[in-house]
Amino acid sequence: MKLILDGNINAYYIQTLCMIFFPGAKFGAAEQENPNAPELYLRLSESIDGVDVYVRVCVDGKVATAEKFYAYTTEFDAAKTAKMACGAAVIAACGEILGYRPSWGMLTGVRPSKVATELLQSGISKTRVKRILASEYFVIPKKAALATDVALNEQKLIGDPSPKDCSVYISIPFCPSRCSYCSFVSYTSPKLLNLIPEYLEHLAKDLEQTIAKIKELGLRICTVYIGGGTPTILSADQLRFLLSKISELIDVSQLEEYTLESGRPDTITAEKMSVAKEYGVTRVCVNPQSLCEAVLQSIGRCHTADDFMRAYEVARASGIPNINTDLIVGLPGDTFKTFSATFDCILSLHPENITVHTFCIKKAAEILRQGNGIYSLRGGDAGKCVDYSQLKTQQEGYLPYYMYRQKNTVGNFENVGFSVEGAEGRYNVYMMEEVHSIFALGAGAVSKMVDYRPKNGGKPVIERLFYPKYPYEYLRDESTPEKIAAMENFYLKHGLLEK
Repeated sequence: MKLILDGNINAYYIQTLCMIFFPGAKFGAAEQENPNAPELYLRLSESIDGVDVYVRVCVDGKVATAEKFYAYTTEFDAAKTAKMACGAAVIAACGEILGYRPSWGMLTGVRPSKVATELLQSGISKTRVKRILASEYFVIPKKAALATDVALNEQKLIGDPSPKDCSVYISIPFCPSRCSYCSFVSYTSPKLLNLIPEYLEHLAKDLEQTIAKIKELGLRICTVYIGGGTPTILSADQLRFLLSKISELIDVSQLEEYTLESGRPDTITAEKMSVAKEYGVTRVCVNPQSLCEAVLQSIGRCHTADDFMRAYEVARASGIPNINTDLIVGLPGDTFKTFSATFDCILSLHPENITVHTFCIKKAAEILRQGNGIYSLRGGDAGKCVDYSQLKTQQEGYLPYYMYRQKNTVGNFENVGFSVEGAEGRYNVYMMEEVHSIFALGAGAVSKMVDYRPKNGGKPVIERLFYPKYPYEYLRDESTPEKIAAMENFYLKHGLLEK
């Protein structure tokens, strides 16, 4: 897509707005030379009174224009005023030429409930927050209500976080096979799977050093999350090795939550679930994505609906108290009929958590090489499926407690975690809302050290630490002592160790 920007404008923000209307759009030099590419011209003019934005959009010989003036007020600073004026103008022009109104209006970030949170924290009522989202950000009313509900539920979970709270993420980046939509760092070949024993040994050493420093700094570990990949690709003995090492280092009985992301039903056995229960795991994820056999085959899942039902019953029988199931809206070949049948079946099982994702097309996903027609502006049946999931969970007493969005999702829809009251996935909230540090270990792991205190004006200060992406690089990595020193320096620099 061609972008022509005139004025003091954040180009990336304009690109993200364009991608709402032109999913999968690219903005490189080749696109600038393509005579058939859609074109957007934006001019921003600033005065002492406010910001004036003019937008012209050209698509297939059609032209639409829009002009918006936003006066400066005490409510928003100059940068925010300019951003909102740009958003309003782009949405008006693109919406006119394509006949499309985006559900989330001008909200383009990962956390659509962030604006609602900020408004609520400033003392604005729930009812008025919803009105502001609808009138000033052009969010449709049902999404404004969802964002506000999620913000309220998140704040109940977060409470008043301590600077000494933290969580631990442990990466097991291996899978039995690769789903066609996946872009995570996960490895499936026999050669790489043979690295698992050595990988676990190296991981155990890094855990020993990192947890020792966490204790020395007087930090409190709130949650532990073992993710991947598919952690239950480990054998029962390998899982016992990992979980027993964690138990040696951490008093897991004091954790708010301890998650093992089991994920793939074809890797779940009664023996593995028994080991998880024995070592204090309180939450597991058993993820069908869909219960339609044709859809499962089309996305490369090596399990059937019956495999999921067996795995779910195994997990339930283990006595682990909290089960999450992941579903994906908008998968290739899925329809409202097949999705609603899947969702009704999941609801009949009464899992404590249900996470509904919208199909997201990542650049590294195999599915992009299988043909065209993957990107979708309106999303086909996806909107009906999203609405159905949110209506049915409400009827069954589930609360939306966690939400995020990604670029290039089908129909520009959201990902939402639903929970029965008291069983919310806390790690997800802590990680997404960046309320405390997440210390991550293993290949592809990224630690986020966070200073979340009010003295920062409500905006967390964050520094990141990266482990090597690939398992064979991680096995040669000796950077843990440096990362531990960086951890300590961050806490000292920001005065987070003060009593």
